[in-house]
Amino acid sequence: MRGSVTYGIKVTDRDDQTLFQPKFDAAGLLTAVAVDGVTRQVLMVAFMDAEALAATRETGLAHFHSRSRGVLWQKGETSGNVLRVSRILVDCDHDSLVLECAPAGPACHTGAGSCFYRELANDGVLLPVKC
Repeated sequence: MRGSVTYGIKVTDRDDQTLFQPKFDAAGLLTAVAVDGVTRQVLMVAFMDAEALAATRETGLAHFHSRSRGVLWQKGETSGNVLRVSRILVDCDHDSLVLECAPAGPACHTGAGSCFYRELANDGVLLPVKC
């Protein structure tokens, strides 16, 4: 199937890979979307460098790279609201991940269950969403 066309979509060499080959961006990061493994609710979006990805895989706890501080951080290290990662899904380009997690508490630093606790209405107003 290498280099073939299926349903009008070109299948690339990366699509045929059976081994993970992360495609980090220019800053050395992958986008990581954490979702509740049971409800599928999006909990948060963060970024992982090679160190964060390795720490997550080794410990089973979500680790991320802080773009503002430039350091590795474990989600919930101080609050106790860790994210236990049960599965990591890789997108077709190997540049984004979905972390299926069991949250030990609210995912958002505001105390909301998800960082996505507001809906953008057509008039630009932010409406609360139950998480």
